[in-house]
Order: sequence, then C-alpha cells, then structure tokens
Amino acid sequence: MPDDTSHARRDDRPDASRRVRLSRTFDEDAELYDRARPGYPRDLYDDLVECAGAGAGPGSRLLEIGCGTGQATLPLAERGFRITAVEAGPSMAAVARRNLDGFGGVEVVTSDFESWPLPEDSFDVVLAATSFHWIDPAVRTAKAAEALRPGGALAVVRTQHVRGGSEEFFTEVQRCYERFDPDTTPGTQPPEAARVDGSDHAREVARCGAFGPPVFRRYERDLSYTTAEYLELLRTYSGHRALPKAARDGLLACVAGLIDGRYDGRVTKRYLVELAVAHRR
Repeated sequence: MPDDTSHARRDDRPDASRRVRLSRTFDEDAELYDRARPGYPRDLYDDLVECAGAGAGPGSRLLEIGCGTGQATLPLAERGFRITAVEAGPSMAAVARRNLDGFGGVEVVTSDFESWPLPEDSFDVVLAATSFHWIDPAVRTAKAAEALRPGGALAVVRTQHVRGGSEEFFTEVQRCYERFDPDTTPGTQPPEAARVDGSDHAREVARCGAFGPPVFRRYERDLSYTTAEYLELLRTYSGHRALPKAARDGLLACVAGLIDGRYDGRVTKRYLVELAVAHRR
C-alpha cells in the first residue's frame, strides 16, 4: 500500500492512531486502488526467488502481509507459491479474492497482521509489498520471524517517488499542495534515487536479532499518466483521501489545471522500488 506522493508532509512518521486511520482509507474504494495502482517490475519476483534461496519457489509456503488487492500476490501465485495473504481491509480482501480466483493454493484472510494468530506450520517466505510501514513497528519484524522456519526469508518491498520524469511539473505542483494541504513541507522535492538507502530497514532487522543482514535489489522505472489517470492515482493515496473534501477537490483541480495547461495532458513519474531480503537465523 504505497503512499509515494510527490510532496513531503510534516507528519511523514504519524503516531499509531493516525497510522491506523490512514491505512484504513485504502479500503474506502478498493476498485479504484486495484485499477490505478501500478504493480511491480517483473525482475523483482525473479530476484525475490533468487535471494530467498533454497526452499523458495513452486510449492513453497508464503505469508503475505497486507496484500491489498493482490498486485504482488498474483505473480507469485502464477509462480506456484502456496500463499496465505492477510489483508485488514474487507473490501480490499474481497477484490484480492476475485483477482486470485482459480488459484487453489491461495487463501486471503481478512485480518490485521498484528492480531492474526499464526498457524502452527511455519512459512518459507514472509512478504510485505509496500505494506510494512503500515504495521506496528513493535510487532512486524518479530512476528515475521516467528512465522518463518529457520533459514526462511523476510522480503520487504518499498516504493518511493524519486527525481526524474516530468521534473519541472513536480516542482511546480508543490504550489498546489502548499495551497490546499497545510501539512505540506514547503519547497520539498523528490530525492535522487542514489540518495535513498535502506539503512533504516537494515537497522530494524538488526535490532530484532532474528535475521542476518538484508540483501537489497533496486529498480527504477518511469510511468506516464494522462491527467485523468494521474488524478485517479492521487485519489488512492491516504494523505489525499484524508484531506477535507473541499481541500481535496481544490488540490485535484489545481493539479489537473497544471497538467492540462502546461504539460499537454500527460506527466511522467519516476519510481524507485527496493527489495530487501533477510534470512531468519
């Protein structure tokens, strides 16, 4: 459930109650989320299998934390994984079940990960595809370790908007955010991909004590959007959905006017996708 927005907010690390409230906004329109959110690069799945090592592949047991509508679940089901996918949003889970219909080895459970009772049988892989940051930090890494067999792999995927694509647009659009979203940090620009690192995740894994050091893989890609497509994407972001309706409508109108008026109705956004795989000791 990525929130790789084009601007920075003063509360990028919300407290627990706000984190839970924002995470629930995705379930308000699961069909829009399924339609508008991009999937992941194909190479990521090949690298996940390679980095997870022996025991990861067709027939392996995989636990997915926060599957959303199944963007990562489906390619892994097609690779023969037996998957238990846990999703807190009932509408998101329903769409995931529809998208995964026909895969007998996939079960979608409606529950938050924190309170979900782990089954007796351990898993070969635990995957969180752009969802780990929505899980209670006091629970997520330790419970993932508990779910895994010795030698099993924790795979965490993170997505971020980075510099590139229609750079001038993302500079100009900050004025829309500063006008309509009071939590916007003025003047902030997307970072260079080279300046984004996984050190915070590596430190969290090290603090847990149950894993070896993570191995990282990174993927950059540009995706282009028409005005209508980009507005649909923005409507899936929790920060946008949480705005009061008048502010949200004003923001989206401002963004649309900029794309149509100065960028011929199309903009390109550059994404950095990062895969981190750590093995349980």
